[in-house]
Amino acid sequence: MSANKEIRFLTSPKLVHRQKKFCRFKRAGIHYVDYKDPDFLLKFLNEQGKILPRRITGNSLKFQRRVAQAIKRARQIALLPYVTDLLK
Repeated sequence: MSANKEIRFLTSPKLVHRQKKFCRFKRAGIHYVDYKDPDFLLKFLNEQGKILPRRITGNSLKFQRRVAQAIKRARQIALLPYVTDLLK
């Protein structure tokens, strides 16, 4: 055996540099989340119609609450479905 004990990999280890998540509302300067715009609100729903969490969307707590409230209002007046298959 060699005296040099370095670690050798079969493939090179991938160093992934994650891009930091940001609140799109703060960056764009949006102050009001409109519940009458279902196309915009669809960005915050998954295929089943569930609201995506903050850790996935990157929204701040303040705007995640506003988005959730807007989605619930849009569902109430039938602009968005409560439950669906293959929404997107």
